[in-house]
Amino acid sequence: MRNITLSADETLIQQARLRAASENRSLNDVFREWLAQYVMQPYAAQKYSELMAQLNHIQASGPYTRDELNER
Repeated sequence: MRNITLSADETLIQQARLRAASENRSLNDVFREWLAQYVMQPYAAQKYSELMAQLNHIQASGPYTRDELNER
């Protein structure tokens, strides 16, 4: 694992440390999780689009009546 140095407002860092501590986590753990989500965000949108394209053939029919929704 590689170390990096970041700069942020001291008050913001303190608030982030307090929140992380309240979740029984370190600020490093929170940052690593955020960084992974940040990197994966464009891929998640692409995966969502691919899934919607795969499901495009499904036609939603409705609206259903109350009786139809309650059928078992």
